[in-house]
Amino acid sequence: MFKTDDVLRVLKEVKEKQKKRGFTQSIDLAINLNIDTTKPENRLNEEVILPSGRGKKVKIAVIADGELALQAKKHADRVITKEELSELAKDKKEAKKLAREYEFFIAQADMMPLVGKTLGPVLGPRGKMPKPVPANVDIAPHVERLRRTVRLRTKDKPIIHVAVGTEEMEDAKVAKNVEAVMSLLERKLEKGYDDIKSVYLKTTMGPSVKIEAAS
Repeated sequence: MFKTDDVLRVLKEVKEKQKKRGFTQSIDLAINLNIDTTKPENRLNEEVILPSGRGKKVKIAVIADGELALQAKKHADRVITKEELSELAKDKKEAKKLAREYEFFIAQADMMPLVGKTLGPVLGPRGKMPKPVPANVDIAPHVERLRRTVRLRTKDKPIIHVAVGTEEMEDAKVAKNVEAVMSLLERKLEKGYDDIKSVYLKTTMGPSVKIEAAS
């Protein structure tokens, strides 16, 4: 498989080929797999913590009551109470908007049955079911860890698209994130790197550049 220098070389090319945009573009990793994802048992839904972070804010919602809700207000982007859950159950449009707006959800463990009934039909198919935590947990590290987390998910096509940083991040930091993603795939895929057909890097609106091992 390719080495750090191979990733750094491609990152340099990706940045040279992009046009300047009016926003900070993500650096995206596209991975084509040699697996049959028309079979549900072969599909991936994994999470990896990026060692260098994502380079931009990731929106986190916490579903909680009482002390945990008060604590979460200091760290999460939104806190959803038991009363709000009941309201969301009646408003499918608002529930879908919530699912689009927030990338990760955390829920107080004893509220998970209610979450399953109210938001489960919306969050489940998107792979966004909340991560349960005890009511007395320190929520801060859980939120911060998710802000550095990306999801590797395939559906019926054997392709993974995942953001590994932004154009403003140092190349060495983005390369570390790429390596973290590839390392997880090597462990999770049945044949490791042999199940990976090709790997590309690109900015949000820029052309893709294939990562190949230097000869």
